[in-house]
Amino acid sequence: MIETLISFSIATLALAISPGPDNIYVLTQSLVNGTKSGIATTAGLISGCIVHTTLLAFGVSAIITASEEIFYGIKVLGACYLLYLAYKVYNSDEHIALAENAPKKSYAQLFKTGVIMNLVNPKVMIFFLAFFPGFLWDKEGNTVAQFYILGITFMVISFLTFSSIALAAGQISTLLLKWKSMGTVLKWLQIVVFVGIAIFILVP
Repeated sequence: MIETLISFSIATLALAISPGPDNIYVLTQSLVNGTKSGIATTAGLISGCIVHTTLLAFGVSAIITASEEIFYGIKVLGACYLLYLAYKVYNSDEHIALAENAPKKSYAQLFKTGVIMNLVNPKVMIFFLAFFPGFLWDKEGNTVAQFYILGITFMVISFLTFSSIALAAGQISTLLLKWKSMGTVLKWLQIVVFVGIAIFILVP
């Protein structure tokens, strides 16, 4: 269990620091409206994960109970999806763009926006479905509890990472914009993480 959670935590941290729509949005709001705005946005994004974790926990747990073969099929599809994400990152532009003149919003509005961004994005649920099942450490045990432990771990690490981005917004944006190789480094970090997780899921 401990080894699995450590592997899961490392993968989650690597994903959280890689540039994507969510952490770039947090960074942008922090630059425009201050650190607290970035943290409010982060809180909204992480809160939405509770819903995805619940749907995943009860839905996939039922599948595991019903058929071991179907569950393995889900893991294979999940690994394929992660490899597809790695392929998309490989073909993506290495330049990291920050939105300029982002609209100013209240903390409540930013929290609400974060929740909505998370809930209405079907890719989040698909990613959870691809990412989480491979890290279950006891498929004969209480899988619902295990999914919630993974979900809470994912939310805590993501919240701390995104909040750190909000706190260090100025320095991070300077690095992203001035260090030309930063985009390449983070791009390949994403690729390695996606491929690594896919392999981990498929290997018994």
